[in-house]
Amino acid sequence: MRTYGRPLAGFALLALLGVLAGAGPYLTRWSWTDVDVTAFGDPPSADHWLGTTASGRDVYAVALRALRRSLVIGLLVAAGATGLAAVTGAAAGYVGGWADRLLRWVTDLLLVFPPFLMAAVVSRAFTGQVATALLLTGLMWMMTARAVRAATRSLRDEGYVLAARQLGASAPRIVLRHLLPNLTSLLLADATLNTGAAVVGESGLSYFGFGVRPPDVSLGTLLADGAPAATVFPWLFLPPVILLVLILLAVDLAGAGLRGASNPFRERG
Repeated sequence: MRTYGRPLAGFALLALLGVLAGAGPYLTRWSWTDVDVTAFGDPPSADHWLGTTASGRDVYAVALRALRRSLVIGLLVAAGATGLAAVTGAAAGYVGGWADRLLRWVTDLLLVFPPFLMAAVVSRAFTGQVATALLLTGLMWMMTARAVRAATRSLRDEGYVLAARQLGASAPRIVLRHLLPNLTSLLLADATLNTGAAVVGESGLSYFGFGVRPPDVSLGTLLADGAPAATVFPWLFLPPVILLVLILLAVDLAGAGLRGASNPFRERG
């Protein structure tokens, strides 16, 4: 039970943030696009729980919109990067030969380039939530693919794989039906950690104006707007900081806990 305490706590916190992002906006009468012309840059009050921005928008509503946007991008990137890594890594590890050499060449090539610089250049031509998710997916699958390749190479000579091969199962069927299910713990752990990495990546891009762009918001855009006035108007800066820290705490607890639980060489208490 102790082994799974951390991942359960992490997933519970992630679920709580997801519920907050989805249901939280319905708890207030203010939409994230509404402007209160009587409250410009006001501190938290009974009418505006977390205060208002300099343009009169409700900070609570805007922060939850940003949380939802960042979480969606993080989950899309985690699913895309982990799925791409699982298929390519398992195929290369099982087939070997030219497929293995091609995967290593592609990953080595992509890992040479600075990811933030690549993202900044490419994002100039593509904007929006889906484009940002696709861009981050293309920059985050390589290390997981290497881990899947190494794990697949250690499993391809197991008895159940050899039996499936003797019965005439095709390589794609063996990879999808026999190898990948045995890597579920590794893939789930990496997908969880990739969620946090994607949220940080998106926030960094948006902070510097390369990701989500106005009029839409994300945690990165709120940090960029609130940082210059953090000491004067802390209610503009603290909400996105706290939400970002909670996301990272949740994925660290969940991902690190799952990775430790899936490690056969872990210490046993």
